[in-house]
Amino acid sequence: MLEKRPIGKSGKTISSIALGCANWGRDIDEESAYRIMDYALEKGINLFDTAEVYGGGQSRQLRIDEMGLDENQEVSAEMSSSEKIIGRWLQRTDARDEIVLQTKTKGGPPENIQNALEGSLERMKIDRVDIYLMHQSNPDIPISETLGAMDAEVKSGRIDIIGSSNYTARELSNAMAVSSSYGFRPFEIVQPEYNLIRWNSEEELFPLYTNEGLAVTPYNPIGAGFLAGEYSNDRSNLPRGSRFAILPGYINRYFTKRNFQIVDRLKEKAKELGVHMATLAMAWVMNHPVVTAPIIGAKTTDHVDSALSAYEMDFTPELRSEMNSWVRG
Repeated sequence: MLEKRPIGKSGKTISSIALGCANWGRDIDEESAYRIMDYALEKGINLFDTAEVYGGGQSRQLRIDEMGLDENQEVSAEMSSSEKIIGRWLQRTDARDEIVLQTKTKGGPPENIQNALEGSLERMKIDRVDIYLMHQSNPDIPISETLGAMDAEVKSGRIDIIGSSNYTARELSNAMAVSSSYGFRPFEIVQPEYNLIRWNSEEELFPLYTNEGLAVTPYNPIGAGFLAGEYSNDRSNLPRGSRFAILPGYINRYFTKRNFQIVDRLKEKAKELGVHMATLAMAWVMNHPVVTAPIIGAKTTDHVDSALSAYEMDFTPELRSEMNSWVRG
């Protein structure tokens, strides 16, 4: 049974694994998404993560904008398909009160936040969001305006908990200070990128999370499949429909000689332990004491099982120390 863990002072609890829904309508068709959500809920996963920008349509447009490639790799051209598929799933189930819905906005001026929230509520066919995150900071908008707008939505009852994703330590510290100064509802949950390759959050952010008592739901625990051994060092031969093919910005984050050496070490250790590479990589993330619930990006129910295996794995301090040496040596 998955442990339920508290979020700050809210009294709300979330499962120790979260289901990422970013790929609904992007590389996962609707019926498959339904099966994965049904299965995750059956296994005790109650935190479902999405965002207004997660959609097959946005994914295709991003590739056009970044690379000039007007090609169809997505299973759907629907804009904001992730939230819409979740909404349609909720209409066919009685699951609303069983799950904690977390979505995100790009933010902007206060009226943008209000409009973005209204759009998310409409797409998911709900009247409140359990957790609402700023997807990234916006240096052009005073943080006091952003927090004021989010605080107003909490008071209206349309948001229960607020938080941030991809904030630097300075941005988060400033946000917390401004909330305290103005009497606004503070962030209670954060979503950094964190895995064996992108591990610097431990040094830059984790001490701050601890000091502020924040729940931590990191994304990309297996590096969008990189730490599952899905890629070779050949940028011209990416698996069609993969995260790196659909969102090419990931390539420069991960495709380095040193990172592929880490993948080789992970593969060897996983074979020695008799587990899958992805399971071992996720266990490393899950077993950091600051982590509340990593967000898994499942394409099949087997991927949910892999995450559950990671949760149940006997992950020793000695194993963590060995794996740490791969990235810090």
